[in-house]
Amino acid sequence: MRRNLLFFLFFLVISTFSYSQTDGPRKPPKNKPSGSAVQKAGNFIDVNAAGYTQSTYSITQLVKDVLISSGTNTCVTPTVSNVKITPNHAVTDADRSWGYFHQGTTNFPFKDGIVLSTGKARRAGNSQEGNLSDNNGGGTDSDLAQAIGSTGTLTDAVLLEFDFVPTTSQIKFNYLLASEEYYGSFPCSYADAFAILLRPTSGGPYQNMAVLPSGAGPVSITNIHPAISGFPGCAAINEQYFGGYNTNHASQINFEGRTIPLTATATVVAGQEYHFKMVVADYSPGSFEDHAYDSAVFLEGGSFNIGVELLGPNGIKLPSDINVCDNVPQVITASVSDPNLLYQWFLNGTPISGATTNSITAVQPGIYTIEVSVPGNPCPGRATIEIHGGTTPQAQDATLLLCTTPDITTYDLTNAMPSISPTPGAVFRFYVDQADAVAQNGNYIQNVLNYNGTDGQILYTVVSNGGFCSKLIELKLLKEATPVAGVKSSRIKICPGEAVTLTAEGGVTYQWVNFPGTGNTQTVTLHQTTTFTVYAVGAKGCRSLNPATIKVEVTPEITSPLKDVEMCLGDRITLDAGAGPNYKYLWSTGATTQTITADSWGVYTVEIDNGFCKKIFTAKVGGAATPYVIGINYESAKKTVTIIAENPPMNNTPSTLEYSIDNGITWQPSNVFTSLLDNTNYTVLIRRVGTHCVGTFDFYTLQINNIITPNDDGINDVLDLKALAEFKNFTGSVYDRYGVEMFRFSKEKPIWDGTVGGKRLSTATYWYKFNFEYPKSKVQMNWSGWIMLKNRE
Repeated sequence: MRRNLLFFLFFLVISTFSYSQTDGPRKPPKNKPSGSAVQKAGNFIDVNAAGYTQSTYSITQLVKDVLISSGTNTCVTPTVSNVKITPNHAVTDADRSWGYFHQGTTNFPFKDGIVLSTGKARRAGNSQEGNLSDNNGGGTDSDLAQAIGSTGTLTDAVLLEFDFVPTTSQIKFNYLLASEEYYGSFPCSYADAFAILLRPTSGGPYQNMAVLPSGAGPVSITNIHPAISGFPGCAAINEQYFGGYNTNHASQINFEGRTIPLTATATVVAGQEYHFKMVVADYSPGSFEDHAYDSAVFLEGGSFNIGVELLGPNGIKLPSDINVCDNVPQVITASVSDPNLLYQWFLNGTPISGATTNSITAVQPGIYTIEVSVPGNPCPGRATIEIHGGTTPQAQDATLLLCTTPDITTYDLTNAMPSISPTPGAVFRFYVDQADAVAQNGNYIQNVLNYNGTDGQILYTVVSNGGFCSKLIELKLLKEATPVAGVKSSRIKICPGEAVTLTAEGGVTYQWVNFPGTGNTQTVTLHQTTTFTVYAVGAKGCRSLNPATIKVEVTPEITSPLKDVEMCLGDRITLDAGAGPNYKYLWSTGATTQTITADSWGVYTVEIDNGFCKKIFTAKVGGAATPYVIGINYESAKKTVTIIAENPPMNNTPSTLEYSIDNGITWQPSNVFTSLLDNTNYTVLIRRVGTHCVGTFDFYTLQINNIITPNDDGINDVLDLKALAEFKNFTGSVYDRYGVEMFRFSKEKPIWDGTVGGKRLSTATYWYKFNFEYPKSKVQMNWSGWIMLKNRE
């Protein structure tokens, strides 16, 4: 609230003289309420207001049920005792100096709590009030005077006192100090008194908990204020703890200014009883009682902790529940560590075996509770934390390539999701700003199906399980125009077995359907018409929407039935090159016809030209194997001979033989000849029908009598082989039955007359054998048999 301008100018001139030289009380004029807006309910906090049950609480109830935070209320009564308020105004006293406050609809930093005022508590809020300079009926306090080193007069003191037994090694609570003294130059040298005092009930000096961090001094108006304009010697002191002037009622309370929320802390011994005293009082530097310019302290509800707190590894208090992903071990430590205390941890209400120290490592979700007991005290201190578990989806940095076309110019971010995370059910949020992604606020990209990103842009992507487990990764956007593929061939029509070179264009690399490799050229030898397909690929990987294709036509292959053949000398054979579309022929003989007749052995070639391709075919004309006699069966009694011949296939084709024994004058298909003459040399001719492939064989129709009677009667007197003596290599012998040679035949001696050395042999059976060579066939013939010799003396 603003002071009267006339008073302010007057004060600037004479305040130093008036209040340092006289003992009279300060009675400055106050602003009257002005403007209906600031007087409306809701612009100020609620103090002792109807509608709040706590407004009817006794001071003991306010301490136990509003101020104290012990993790459980079951043992607050034996832990907190002797609660006392001075002056001891009744709860029904509308002008009492203490009470319950609630932030209502304002932005006051504390939701609710206890207020202690050197004036009337209700005037701290509710609606706009002026001239907060009331007499609350309180007096002085020697402990406060000693704590601040007072040499002046304390009045309107309000004292909140109680005894308590902590179950932690540190107690603390949150508060802020508000005062009418934040006016004019008063913060330069003038301040109401304030202290938060603590000592064991067993005795000892008080310690003041109302001090700033890092030894910055006590919490007071003169030690926390900005620079005061117009007073060169009144520079800012600990301005960072100043919460601001109440300009336009910005503080939601009726005091001229206030500090920021502060925390009072003190180290204590768990299990030992302590006395707590909070005192705020009006102060005057002289002997007079000064009731002007009230001050008040606001204690945050639930912030006074005399029990156990749970701390994280960094020593900071953990909230009532935390989220833990992937069962990451969590080290939880009780705020009190004393070998004289008893500890027991519980999981979901069940004691954890062996967990009897002040620290535990939680490896699974659940409700963890520690009980800290003072031996002999039935009320343990308790602290509980709930760990909510979850699983973080797999996720990794990824890239998303946009291949632009005239119709496609924006990114569909859902296309990147499979490459970012394979986890089913993963939730994706894409952020442009990294700070937004870290904060996981609502500034994520809404239209993920149509995002107008830029090439090289990084999107910060939060991948979560739909709850609190998430991972932050980077998605890099790439963009390039979709290439258009083309392909050329060195030739588009070739002969079978020829090669072509294919050249693709339009990309940096290429994806061939018919080949491996990514180069722009391919060389291939073809035997049939083939269509080739290739996609163009850009530098960043964009593939052409459609492939380029080219068809290379292979003309029908030139074929020919020409093959190697056999024939005998004197034969003639037809060589056929075969027929085909537009075939033209050029033989090695110079002929240009489809067929030629070959009458000699050799190699014949033909070049066939179909008007586009040429091909040479070769045929070898070789000698055919001649049929030959492998045996004869001559039956001398029947004058019949059977010819047994071998007929090798010619040109892999069986053929038929025909036979002649009159030097080819007559031929017959039968291999049997009859009516042969005795002791006659025959030449057998065998040939394949229709060819000049002729084989020959000689045989002699030998007729030998089995009995000789050398008696010179002209009948069977000798064994006469003169006809065989004409054959080459004629030899032979006669043997007795013991194998002794009796006579040897030769060309000179082809006749045996039954004698040996001119002497007649006795009548007996003798054996003979002889051999000779046929002149034409060169076949060696071997004959053997027996003969009866009858000599008549």
